[in-house]
Amino acid sequence: MNNATVPETKGVAVQLLATLDLGVEIEGMTGRQLRMRLVTIEPGGVFGPLHNHVDRPGLVYILQGTITDHRNGIATDYGPGVGWPEDRNTTHWLENRGAVVAVEISVDIVRQE
Repeated sequence: MNNATVPETKGVAVQLLATLDLGVEIEGMTGRQLRMRLVTIEPGGVFGPLHNHVDRPGLVYILQGTITDHRNGIATDYGPGVGWPEDRNTTHWLENRGAVVAVEISVDIVRQE
């Protein structure tokens, strides 16, 4: 699927909950941080665009609702509970096809801004 066929992002709110500077914690991690975010996707909401996680590994835990993860032409529903890993091979976009607000906790390692 190319980016032109992915719906535009809508109905998404992202709140930064916490960060930890990994450079002072682990040798070789200078310029990286561990980040935790609360992501809310309204019914009918889309979290795009199509994006990858090269150099930005993460894990997702769904607190409420169901989130559909689209990758490699396959749509997989998750929630509530452990969601999916986001590794260097992940290229995807997300949506909430359900009738209730979907809420996830996203934890990833990112370059410090």
